Amino acid sequence: MSKGKLAKFADMETYENVFQYPFSVVSDVPFDMRGHWNEQYFKNNNPIVLELGCGKGEYTVGLAKRYPHINFIGVDIKGARMWTGATQALQEGLKNVAFLRTNIEIIDRFFAPGEVQEIWLTFSDPQMKNPRKRLSSTYFMERYRHFLADNGIVHLKTDSNFLFTYTCYMVEHNKLEVELKTTDLYSETAENAEKSPFSEAASIQTYYESMWLARGLNIKYIKFHLPHEGLLEEPNVEIELDDYRSYHRSKRSSLETAK
Repeated sequence: MSKGKLAKFADMETYENVFQYPFSVVSDVPFDMRGHWNEQYFKNNNPIVLELGCGKGEYTVGLAKRYPHINFIGVDIKGARMWTGATQALQEGLKNVAFLRTNIEIIDRFFAPGEVQEIWLTFSDPQMKNPRKRLSSTYFMERYRHFLADNGIVHLKTDSNFLFTYTCYMVEHNKLEVELKTTDLYSETAENAEKSPFSEAASIQTYYESMWLARGLNIKYIKFHLPHEGLLEEPNVEIELDDYRSYHRSKRSSLETAK
């Protein structure tokens, strides 16, 4: 029988690889490890990479196993889901993995300038009604600039046509440098995955991602650089809405497009 939420939260209180600072806590208690993740937790000087909205932590753990000389931190507010990845990392003795349970809206409170080299946004909620809630919006890009190295890398991997199209417009409008982009990730790697420039993004497949693929949805991917300089502006363009919200659910809105 699987553990209930309360049991999972109790477990995570004892986990050395989990740091729990939801908004209600961090507003009163400063995060002393800000700027000292490598020194105080990882005990090395390896690059730090974040996965924002990590869910069960499958991608965070997968990346950590693939790249043992890079430090990975999965971030999400839903602790019951995070328990899965945190538990796996402990059981497998992965020392280059940590999890931070907090609201992503305040992510810049946990990392010092230049402390993070890359950000992964994996299957984020498209937030079709509210641009400020999209993790690839300029609202969040400005927060990422507070701790991401200058010209650091942002990866977006998504099944959502809306979120991918929006992000591409945002990148193009702000003249951000694109390193890789595809509307069908797995067709790019079908013949020779290891030699493909998309091999990093295609090497890990989550449980829900396999469901979406089985359903016939293409996985979209873009990798771009975020410089510190330059004013970021939201693209002013109407984008066709996705006709679904998530696996086995139809959209609730009657609107056909949104900005």
